[in-house]
Amino acid sequence: MNQPKKLLFLITKAELGGAQSHVADLVRGFSNRFAVHLAAGTPGPLLEAARAAGAQVHLLPRLLRSINPLADAASVRECLALVRRVQPDLIHAHSSKAGIVGRIAGRISRTPTVFTAHGWGFSPGAPQKRRILALHVERLMAPLAQKIICVSEFDRQLALRFRVGNERTLRTVRGGISADSLDENALKIESESEINGADADNQTPRFIMVARFSEQKDQATLLRALARTEAKLHLDLVGSGPNLGACQELSASLGVAPRVSFLGDRHDVARLLRRSDAFVLSTHYEGLPISILEAMRAALPVVATDVGGNSEEVAHRQSGILVPRGDVEALSSALRELATSREMRTRLGAAGRAKFEREFTVEQMINGVEAVYDEVWSARQNLEKSKAGSQ
Repeated sequence: MNQPKKLLFLITKAELGGAQSHVADLVRGFSNRFAVHLAAGTPGPLLEAARAAGAQVHLLPRLLRSINPLADAASVRECLALVRRVQPDLIHAHSSKAGIVGRIAGRISRTPTVFTAHGWGFSPGAPQKRRILALHVERLMAPLAQKIICVSEFDRQLALRFRVGNERTLRTVRGGISADSLDENALKIESESEINGADADNQTPRFIMVARFSEQKDQATLLRALARTEAKLHLDLVGSGPNLGACQELSASLGVAPRVSFLGDRHDVARLLRRSDAFVLSTHYEGLPISILEAMRAALPVVATDVGGNSEEVAHRQSGILVPRGDVEALSSALRELATSREMRTRLGAAGRAKFEREFTVEQMINGVEAVYDEVWSARQNLEKSKAGSQ
């Protein structure tokens, strides 16, 4: 009986996040077809989810997000040792740092490697210094992977434009999530006031944004837009991060603090979405946000910044409203429009749910990724046959 092929997934951090959710779905989806291994630089919920799915998990403590040449060289050696021990048939790396380490380890060990770019560091809207560095690194690393998966067609076209990979190596496989929105290990909600904050008026539409408070996301523009919005609405902000304190101070200085609840990191996001009336993603740059897919699954209308793959998820004026990056007035107008029309919220939300079911299921995503694996293995097999025939 043939042994199942071994897959080694590699990611920098196992924390809560869109890339981690994506990898968890891949682990669950492939666990009944392959022998799945998952390695990460830190412990976290992703490792627990992988164990529950039957995968073998490995910790690579030298795999750090920050740039440190000595530590990075050590992380390559650490990853290479794992590859030689596990002997996977394919390495699938996710996130920028794991993508670098995994591709180098794959080239040294002659293991076929796939890299998924969850948004490019050189995307428009990213800080200029980061864009320049990311572009140089990705151009250098691109030849080390047999295939590069882009989570949006926007990202594939961006890579082609900047000569990161080529038509032969770049593939678009849009993200997908399970149609089942039940939270795993959901935190108990102690009281309705925990969700509703100071405003428990059921007639007040609740808008929600789920995102890390980081340089990528733009809660500050959202708070400024809320301050200009006279329509009645309450905003829930889910997440943590380095910019959380500054945003809390900004909400107070703008006078909108009574209309905003900062809920921190949550394990019951699906439940929070079900209690909401609309979803907002104000951001500087994106690949293909999982948070928007979760909102579409919950049949929520979406207001999103028109960057990256957001327009591939949100059909403007059909399932949501797209606004220019950093445009306070346009975002305020979109909030006002949805807050004052229940009919519009219901109509756009239903269209978003239908689009999710057509285009963004986890099954479609897994099938697309497996097709890329098959391409890699077929090319490898043909190369080996060609070498054998020439001897």
